[in-house]
Amino acid sequence: MDDITQQGYVRTAITAEGIANITFYHPNHNSLPSRLLQSLVEAFDHAGQQDAVKVIVLRSAEHKTFCAGASFDELTSITDLETGHRFFGGFGRVINAMRRCPKIIVGRIHGKSVGGGVGLSAATDFCLASQFAAFRLSELAVGFGPFVIGPAVERKVGVGTFSQLSLTPADWRSAEWGQQHGLYQEVFATVEQMDEYLDQFCQNFCSYSPQALLELKRVFWQGTDHWETLLDERAAISGRLSLTAHSKNAIAAFKNQR
Repeated sequence: MDDITQQGYVRTAITAEGIANITFYHPNHNSLPSRLLQSLVEAFDHAGQQDAVKVIVLRSAEHKTFCAGASFDELTSITDLETGHRFFGGFGRVINAMRRCPKIIVGRIHGKSVGGGVGLSAATDFCLASQFAAFRLSELAVGFGPFVIGPAVERKVGVGTFSQLSLTPADWRSAEWGQQHGLYQEVFATVEQMDEYLDQFCQNFCSYSPQALLELKRVFWQGTDHWETLLDERAAISGRLSLTAHSKNAIAAFKNQR
């Protein structure tokens, strides 16, 4: 494995039909350090401005985990408010990039998601999952909460379900549960079946009117223009809480279990 792969990557591949596959990878369960989060922002911004792109598919490289959330190594290194604010703002910047992207974004969720990984699923416009795509919001267990990803998750599943997920950080929810509550639109018995459906979906998608799709994207995200400010404010809350003694002790205990 070369050094670049060991450090993780974000890669975009555009097919002749206009399908932009944005793939991220990190050897630590596809977690996303700040560097990769910024690369995702740039990837969505770039693909969204390409006339040749008809649809974007967000996926992670093959691993049993789709996304383990933000980098735990970076979390443990936070020592001041500014660093904490910037760290927690990472997923907020990705969610906002997905929100403002003028192309429809399809999620391909092949495995488990934790925390920020659930936020990525929620920020897609149409989300496919395998039966292995269990998920949880684990933030409260380490002293803060899913503040930054909260608006995206709540938008998909509703306030009641978001509250349930937030207050039960140790409980895994099945992919079927996610479909019943609106996080996933389709769930498949195998990854192969999911990919077959995804291929056909994207082929059909490329025949649709780009103008109509753009207007639908705007409708889907109506009422979220304030999220640039909202998610930044939420990042500040998480950054402040991560410096408390309760959070530091919880993070240390969690790190010792790894």
